[in-house]
Amino acid sequence: MNNAGNLSPRVRVGHSTQRRPDARLFQPAATVWREWPQTVIGGAPKRTFDIAVAVMAILLLSPILILLTILIKLNDKGPALYRQERVGLGGKTFRCLKFRSMVTDADARLAVHLGSNPAAAREWALNRKLRNDPRITSVGKFLRKSSLDELPQLFNILRGEMSLVGPRPVVAAELEHYQLARVHYLRARPGLTGLWQVSGRSDTSYRKRVELDRTYVLKWTFIRDISILLHTLPALLLRSGAM
Repeated sequence: MNNAGNLSPRVRVGHSTQRRPDARLFQPAATVWREWPQTVIGGAPKRTFDIAVAVMAILLLSPILILLTILIKLNDKGPALYRQERVGLGGKTFRCLKFRSMVTDADARLAVHLGSNPAAAREWALNRKLRNDPRITSVGKFLRKSSLDELPQLFNILRGEMSLVGPRPVVAAELEHYQLARVHYLRARPGLTGLWQVSGRSDTSYRKRVELDRTYVLKWTFIRDISILLHTLPALLLRSGAM
């Protein structure tokens, strides 16, 4: 039986069976990848498709990209793009691009908000998201609601750091929630969209999101990628669970 999705092996203590923490739960993502060699899903066909679609999308959407850049700059004079380190294929980190939807001192505001609001602190600890986030700008609310803040990730796709469809791009701290399911996450480039996008997004629990990423990798097919892409636009138009 494959233990990759289990939390830890069972050990016998006296007359009872208990779970012993697996040392791999505490290893960096890159170490897990080296010790659990896996085949990258999709291979050359998936990568070729990513490049072709990303190039066409950037050309077609360039007026929108320029307009959004101007709106963000006019809103609060800060930079238009936000770069955050995420974990990618094989545990390699990369700078994930987004249109900036938060104030420039977002980390400080979050710390103050969580420190003075226990309910928000519990919500953050559980889901790593806040429904009433004080860091989001007026333009940022629209960008997040429409998911337009993620359009710069088309350039991440061109650089080979992301894919059109894949698991959610997560930071290293979030990957700890995946436990041994990290093995599956590391087999794929993070996606601009994915099962998480068409399955409720913010309405989905964190445990469910991890399971969706695991399911996507284990059951990947090219046809499934096409299906997810076709379902993404209706999901965005309905704004199902978007924040």
